[in-house]
Parts: sequence; structure tokens; C-alpha cells
Amino acid sequence: MTLSPPTRRRALQIAGSGLALAAAGLPAAALAQNAGVSREALMKEGPLPDLWMGSKDAAVTIVEYASTTCSHCAAFHTGTFKELKTKYIDTGKVRFVLREFPLNAVDMGAYMLARCSGERRDAVVELLFAQQKNWANDKPLAGLSQLLRQIGMSQERFESCLKDQELYNKISEVRDLAAKQFGVNSTPTFFVNGVRMAGNVTLEEMEKVFLPFLK
Repeated sequence: MTLSPPTRRRALQIAGSGLALAAAGLPAAALAQNAGVSREALMKEGPLPDLWMGSKDAAVTIVEYASTTCSHCAAFHTGTFKELKTKYIDTGKVRFVLREFPLNAVDMGAYMLARCSGERRDAVVELLFAQQKNWANDKPLAGLSQLLRQIGMSQERFESCLKDQELYNKISEVRDLAAKQFGVNSTPTFFVNGVRMAGNVTLEEMEKVFLPFLK
């Protein structure tokens, strides 16, 4: 997959004609592993501060690069992630970090709005995944506006956020660095203590990688 950064104009006009769900064609059991990414390199400070769940001192760190319009990402967060969170994140065994990897202008707009929610970004992203079918359609701008009103974002804040060029640039940098440094070219892509896993990954497949670190 070749990614071309969406233009600012497209990001500000996310009511475009339909969505290109770039990750929708991933095979159901697509899985690639690469142990060559060091945890230190992966966790180096980037253009935007990481917002993580779990314990900072956890023996296992899982980094996910996701797209808000990716159907496999939504399936992971509305299914597998709930069990992962209950069994390992909430118990301090796993630190989980989600990083933005927008594949299109709609993704960019959604992630900008999530970041404008401050420390509630992860909660907003989870809401975006849970309600993906309700806003990721032929009228995404209206859908996103309605969704963000549920968390108290005013229309004025909504519009000003989508005009934030600095934020747009930083999210673009997060994506571009992931592609250049870690070879991310599809979503979801996970790094489990540096081991790369891409596609429709199950908790059982993740456990095979990280359980040895918990012994």
C-alpha cells in the first residue's frame, strides 16, 4: 500500500464523497512478525505525547498504529481489546499505547478532534470505533459533529480544531515516522515488546508473544 498524505484542504472538508477504507481488504488472518524493532526506539518521544493505558512500569508494552475508519481496527477495539484490557492492562501487566496512523482525510479529521479532547483522547477514539458505522459514511462531517457533541465539544471548538495546522502537521509526522522507521503500511499494526503483528490479530496470538515476559 502506498500512502499519500491528505492535503490540509481535504482534512478541513471531510464531508467528501464517501470513504476509502484502505484497510478493509486485509486478509482476516493476516499476521507478520518482525523482532527487529527495539522497545527503546519504539518508545522514543515523538511529535505528539503518547497517551497510554496501564502501568508505565509494565513488563509488556503494546503499541498499536490504527486508523479510525479501519474496520479491522474497530473490530479489535470492540472485541479483543476489551479482554486484553481486563486481563492485562487494568492489572498492570501491559502498557497499551495507541498512535495515530490516518489513511485518509476523514481519519485525519477524526484524530484531530480526538486530540483536541485532551486527556480524553483514548475515550473519544474508543467511541469513534464503537460508533464507526454511524459516522464513517457518506456524510462524515455531520456524523463526527454529532458524535463529539455527546462529549460536550461545542461547534465552535469542533470547527477551530479542524483548522489547527500545527496539530495536523504533528499527526502527519506520527504517521510518517511510523512508516519510515518501523515499516508500518497498513492498519492495525501492533508492536508487542518490539515484535510486529499486523492485521486481524487475536488475543491468543498476542499472548504467545508477551506471556514469556510475564513469568
